[in-house]
Amino acid sequence: MKQTEYKSNTVIKGKGEDFTLFHDMLGQSPEMLDVFDKIQRIGPSEASVLIRGETGTGKELVARALHNMSSRAKGPFLAINCATLTSELLASELFGHVRGAFTGAIKDKKGLFELAHKGTLFLDEIAELPLLLQARLLRVIQEKQFTPVGGTQQIKVDVRLLSATHRALRAEVERGRFRADLMYRLRVIPLYLPALRQRDQDILLLTRFTIYMLNTRLAPLIQHEVKGLSREAELAIKNYSWPGNIRELSNAIEYAMIMGKGNYIEFSDLPPELKGEGPKETFKGSQDYEGQERGEILRVLAVHNGHRGEAAKALGMSRATLWRKMKNLGLLK
Repeated sequence: MKQTEYKSNTVIKGKGEDFTLFHDMLGQSPEMLDVFDKIQRIGPSEASVLIRGETGTGKELVARALHNMSSRAKGPFLAINCATLTSELLASELFGHVRGAFTGAIKDKKGLFELAHKGTLFLDEIAELPLLLQARLLRVIQEKQFTPVGGTQQIKVDVRLLSATHRALRAEVERGRFRADLMYRLRVIPLYLPALRQRDQDILLLTRFTIYMLNTRLAPLIQHEVKGLSREAELAIKNYSWPGNIRELSNAIEYAMIMGKGNYIEFSDLPPELKGEGPKETFKGSQDYEGQERGEILRVLAVHNGHRGEAAKALGMSRATLWRKMKNLGLLK
């Protein structure tokens, strides 16, 4: 693919290497250059975009880039994960509520739709939206107005909707879990994000950038500068499947920098799964993402001495989401 000059590039001057970020995203592979090109073309439009990609591929970064390239850039950008709240709380978060609407509603509260007026609202994990709320969301899109929970007055809004999922919405429609009419409203433009294992050219680039960024933050702890990787560590990183994608890569490098003692990350410094000490399914060709997710959560909890709040932050999720995942994976007693 021909190299393109992208708008809103940020150049970070590293030691011996400069990193050019496109709206906080880094990549030089054809797969990511294609994504950047699509963002530039889609961003200025008012179209609803459905971002599809595995966990950790940077879906919210793409949503922010689309917002920043639009005429709404000076307006608010608000985001919510549809998988983290109960149906009742999610309805309140999205549409707000009036005083007395339910137990604990001691005052009126504005919802995200109202707060995002003239801006962008990003609905992550949209496939997890309960069917009842799917109907309410469809009405908002069609009528550009809504009623707060427990209220009677309609509120008009002007909001661009962006959404994301790691599931195939068409398959969810076929299973009866998602409304077809809502799917068509949300995916006016579908945008697919490649998994890290599909962008081989970017793995070591992202590794070097992560080392550069972590050196400053970890310097007081590790008391030495990490300059790069040994040949064995580099090969392990290149050959791993990265089911957790960029988020997992960042966590693995942080682990290695904390555990290592020298100026170069050695093979022995890497997390167990990269050294082949974890389940065989963690290597290329694996589909056992649940097993890898379990291992990643355990590793990050160990790094943060069992502190769930810090572990959730390192994993890029809310504490409620971490608790839910740990419960589903059998990690809670």
